[in-house]
Amino acid sequence: MQSDFKENLQLAFDTVRTHKLRSFLAILGVMIGVSLIILVVGLVQGFRQTIQDEITAEGMDTAFVSRFDQGPQNGHRPKDEKARKQLTLEDAMAIRDLCPAIKQIAVSAFQWQTTHTARYQKNEVEGTDFRGTFPAYLEVYSNATMKAGRFFTEAENEHRENVVVIGENIAKAFFPNISDALGKQILVDGSTYLVVGVFEKPSGGFGTNDEDRRTVIPYYTFMNLYSGSFEIGYRFLAYPGKLDSAVDQLREVLRRRRNVPYGAPDNFSIQTQVEVVQKFNDIIGGVVLAVVVLSSIGLLIGGMGVMNIMLVSVTERTREIGVRKAIGARSRDITWQFLFEAMTLTGTGGIIGILLGSGIVALVPVVSSLKAVVPAWAVIMGFTVSVSIGLIFGVWPATKASRLNPVEALRYE
Repeated sequence: MQSDFKENLQLAFDTVRTHKLRSFLAILGVMIGVSLIILVVGLVQGFRQTIQDEITAEGMDTAFVSRFDQGPQNGHRPKDEKARKQLTLEDAMAIRDLCPAIKQIAVSAFQWQTTHTARYQKNEVEGTDFRGTFPAYLEVYSNATMKAGRFFTEAENEHRENVVVIGENIAKAFFPNISDALGKQILVDGSTYLVVGVFEKPSGGFGTNDEDRRTVIPYYTFMNLYSGSFEIGYRFLAYPGKLDSAVDQLREVLRRRRNVPYGAPDNFSIQTQVEVVQKFNDIIGGVVLAVVVLSSIGLLIGGMGVMNIMLVSVTERTREIGVRKAIGARSRDITWQFLFEAMTLTGTGGIIGILLGSGIVALVPVVSSLKAVVPAWAVIMGFTVSVSIGLIFGVWPATKASRLNPVEALRYE
């Protein structure tokens, strides 16, 4: 049995070497399909890792609370969402006092759909993440790390001081050295603020998220400037392992304070980091499935090409098949000979596709800021699929060859 395997494999490789151009054209579709799968999987895995790193960097024991539901809204929100009452600072204080599973809560005031601009002398940065918050911001947001200076104090918040902590990219846009930002006065939406600290840019990043454009001021200072025209949101930090309990406790407190009837849906939104990761994985899984289905078209075309080439090969080698049968080769020997040849063709195409796709994936981090990595399972899957294509589409030519009458095959010219 082992000798038959070696013999069939050797015959398959000899045929591939003898007809190089024809073999290449036969496996082209398989090669493209496999390389595309490897490329897509590599990019998606890198993208998934980048986004998950960003999400987990904010803390897996945290959740964001807003009066609006999170996620895409197609440019508008339902009327029932717009009619919801604002969250209040008093709600946050009640949550802090009545939810024992919550370690800390940070209240943030911000404006939806408003573009904020920071300026220093002739330099300008548009689209800053401008908000008012409390010193608890540092504890709740694990990606809020100081690179220079300090965060503002509770005293500065209570006295409504015009101080600001800016993101690293804003500091670099305005000053030669980050430390030069400390003690300088910048303008945000026309108001003057004293820079007391600079955030360290979070690690990782994808696209525009690679920039740290935060401009954070005391909550009461923000409230004075934009009284009645801002939204309030909370991010809370639960004790380790208590996130689910914290969500339940918070939901109970808010429903009671906002007079939500029994059985009615919440008129606020709670989104945990775990839910964000799950939703992201669901989206990515759908994208991968769609791309794999599209790539399968290339593999199908490649398989049909291999089948046609193998049928031509059977016709060309009819006399050879007759000779083999005349000297004692069984029908199954002929079947396996041509199946091995088909699997060798597509397997070779799969290996080339894997190398090509992996090479492109390896170049992606070199020429761009994107991450890309090819997991071992993708390589195994790519090779397995390519060999399976040869096995499936090689059945008919192999069966046709095995059924040839040896006498008629020997007479074939």
